Amino acid sequence: MLSHSQAGTGRAQPMDAGGNMPLNSYGVLKGTVIDRRFASGANPHYQIHVVDDTIDYRIAVNVQSQDGSQVEYVVKSHFAHPLLRDLHELKPGFHPLESKPGGLGLDFIRGNLVDRTEFVPLPFSAPGPDNDLNEKLDHYVQRAMADETALLYAFGERWGPENGKKDKIFGFLPGNGIHDIHMNQGNDARFKKDDGVWQDGGLLIHFPRGDQWVAIFLKFQTQAWHTDDKTGHTLDIPVSGPPSDVAGGGGGLPTVEQPDGIVRIVAALVNDARTPERETVTLLNTSNRKIDLAGWSLADNAKSKMALTGELQPGGLTTVVVQAPMVLSNKGGLITLLNAEGLKVDGVSYTKQQVSNPGWTIVF
Repeated sequence: MLSHSQAGTGRAQPMDAGGNMPLNSYGVLKGTVIDRRFASGANPHYQIHVVDDTIDYRIAVNVQSQDGSQVEYVVKSHFAHPLLRDLHELKPGFHPLESKPGGLGLDFIRGNLVDRTEFVPLPFSAPGPDNDLNEKLDHYVQRAMADETALLYAFGERWGPENGKKDKIFGFLPGNGIHDIHMNQGNDARFKKDDGVWQDGGLLIHFPRGDQWVAIFLKFQTQAWHTDDKTGHTLDIPVSGPPSDVAGGGGGLPTVEQPDGIVRIVAALVNDARTPERETVTLLNTSNRKIDLAGWSLADNAKSKMALTGELQPGGLTTVVVQAPMVLSNKGGLITLLNAEGLKVDGVSYTKQQVSNPGWTIVF
């Protein structure tokens, strides 16, 4: 993986109480796109020149891997999530973010931003103008350059300002920017020191005309999806219960080791017209075997959990009434399903707008 040391300052990183050394200077930059460069030669980054009211920044985005770890990507052309409301209120510039739930920090897993199965792997080849991700990024970046109202939000680790040193790509002074624009947890041993929760990178672009949000999320195939809630390190997953009847999860089907999607959150009633305090979540067993929900739980935006019981037959549905301490806010929120081992099985998000009509059920 080539992203963790391409543009950083080399400063020592603070160690947290758990012995983990997460990213230094994690945050989000809000600004206007004025230029870009394709990845080329030995540099596997697509470069974006962004300005706020007074400062220039370079955003270095991995679009290719040269060491066999393979970049995976998701592009969501109509992204919706409750965090967008608060992002919109930020002033232009770089904003340091705390790596904790309930804030603006990104966490692909805990923030229900993206499903693991949505990631598309890039082929292992040299970067260049024909690189698929180069082209996909450039489509939206060029559109942002042509729209004076468009704004880019880049999440990652800041480097600089590098006083007296020009930026090596765009030439502005001083050099300054954001990198690690990708998942920053579940790393292999080489980059384990960068692991942390609520510190993932990503790009969001807002086009106010039409109120369209575009989200671009990146990770590497060497990064694990299930990570420790405190350190972000890869979990040693305990295997219990009946093994999957699909060897290796053939066809992308869930396994005991990778349970993602074996039970899905398919609907939620957040704003009941008749009984405002009554909220429900509907679950679907997608598998061909019975699922015992003993030890499973649902969690809300604040990670407050509600225990589940009962069994789900193959293809079966169940609608559960939400009980305290779990709460589904009418301002938008998250719903996460965890199995008996504490692994995330499914997760969804909903916005304030989606629950603005009392009595209507949201379908995910």
